[in-house]
Amino acid sequence: MKLYALCDQDMLDSRGVSVDEYITLAKENGAEIIQYRNKNADIAYIKQQLIHIRKIYDGFLIVNDAYELIEYCDGVHLGQEDLHAIDPDITKAIKILRSVVTEDKILGISTHNEEEVLEANSLELNYIGLGAYRSTSTKKDIQGILGDSLDTIASKSTHLVAAIGGVKLDDTFSHVTYSVIGSGLFS
Repeated sequence: MKLYALCDQDMLDSRGVSVDEYITLAKENGAEIIQYRNKNADIAYIKQQLIHIRKIYDGFLIVNDAYELIEYCDGVHLGQEDLHAIDPDITKAIKILRSVVTEDKILGISTHNEEEVLEANSLELNYIGLGAYRSTSTKKDIQGILGDSLDTIASKSTHLVAAIGGVKLDDTFSHVTYSVIGSGLFS
């Protein structure tokens, strides 16, 4: 299983951990991808953080939501609600995003059930996040816990799948490429 580390600024702040400390921990655990998520900062601060992370991390760097900052990272990840904010039709939202997030960049979205996975199969994506696997303290608006059904649902995806939501370093899956781990790196 490959590691996709979720560097959530709120989580770091609540634990008194710096971005540098988290990136070091992610690198020590072999993270191939780091996603920087900050739901409360302005775009200038997120840009500053992306520039800083790029200086200390040479793997794939993904930004959550802030697709206007694509030039400072390797890709963007958006949740379903963020896609709907771009356009109520997810197919149109992805086309709009792909005009900014070009083919040489990574585009991933969150999915929460088999219906969303099947819909994602027709979209121009690089990967999907699927979950939540179990409950997590880093996200309050979980739409449902998939548990062991996550792997079965993942098998229906034509895209690479990243297991999200409460995933731990020792979790294993058959149809998942990446385990997305945020606070689980601290345990």
